[in-house]
Amino acid sequence: MFESVFDGMETFLFVPNKTSQSGANIHDAIDSKRIMSIVVIALIPALLFGMYNIGYQNYLAAGKLAEAGWLDLFFFGFLAVLPKLIVSYVVGLGIEFAWAQWKKEEIQEGYLVSGILIPMIVPVDCPLWMLAVACAFSVIFAKEIFGGTGMNIFNVALVARAFLFFSYPQMMSGDSVWVASESILGFGNNLQDGFTCATPLGELGAGLTINHSMIDMVMGFIPGSIGETSVIAIAIGAVILLWTGIASWKTMFSVFLGGIFMGLIFTATKATPIPFYEHLVLGGFAFGAVFMATDPVTSARTESGKWIYGFLIGALAIIIRVMNPGYPEGMMLAILLLNMLAPLIDYCVVQRNISKRLKRQSANTK
Repeated sequence: MFESVFDGMETFLFVPNKTSQSGANIHDAIDSKRIMSIVVIALIPALLFGMYNIGYQNYLAAGKLAEAGWLDLFFFGFLAVLPKLIVSYVVGLGIEFAWAQWKKEEIQEGYLVSGILIPMIVPVDCPLWMLAVACAFSVIFAKEIFGGTGMNIFNVALVARAFLFFSYPQMMSGDSVWVASESILGFGNNLQDGFTCATPLGELGAGLTINHSMIDMVMGFIPGSIGETSVIAIAIGAVILLWTGIASWKTMFSVFLGGIFMGLIFTATKATPIPFYEHLVLGGFAFGAVFMATDPVTSARTESGKWIYGFLIGALAIIIRVMNPGYPEGMMLAILLLNMLAPLIDYCVVQRNISKRLKRQSANTK
């Protein structure tokens, strides 16, 4: 009766020893579950630092940072993030298990990554019920409706964030959502009513001066979503993904290339008050380039298409940040738009290659 559940647990723990009986096939020790597990491992540095930064921002806002040790800061953040991880996996995997049982199919492993990504790209003060609704919406309408893992057009985690952003904008972009406003199990200190703590991009969108140093931006000691603040932690994850061959360096590098290109243009025209390199370390730019744009399901798959796809994401993210003061981030919308255009980019690349080969063939026959 519960064959899909048993199979999902068994293949998660052990590599299946099944072999094909006919046809030409390539056998490898790695499969989709192993790929997803490596991505989760690559996300751990950013997740752990995000927990620490939550405690850091909370104690800093309460004016009691000097009284807290690093363990106090980390444990406060750990208690803040753990419920979000539990809710994300319980809701998302619950739907996955139920869907597999209903369809009498194998449990798909794509939510192993989405389940940890969704809590990492939301503010710390995001209510659990709201997160649960977003997880359910993204799994059903961004994944299962399209046919499950490998068939979805849009990145599942980004669809959850887009759902939250457009449905509950005050809880996703308000100044007070980036710092926990209440103590957690006796840890931390309640903040005063009316406390505001805008992100650097929020300050920039409001026409204010960014009150954070470049060192803080790179290390991650700034307000922001749970997993997106530390460029160093994200870089560690990038090294893991590139070293294991899970992510495409072409897509990753071209996102930064597009951001640099458009940032230089806006800096030269004085359309943005900050230098181009600060755009690359603020907000979710680095996190999106490393973990979102490189999603093998929703990104371009041709080698030339990866360059075009990544470059347009980086350029469009900066355009949205600079030209639209009402939405100072830009990375989420840029990736979702290019998710939609990725098949078209691949189609154009393939058709161009076909045309070139036909011309060469025609020239050789003459």
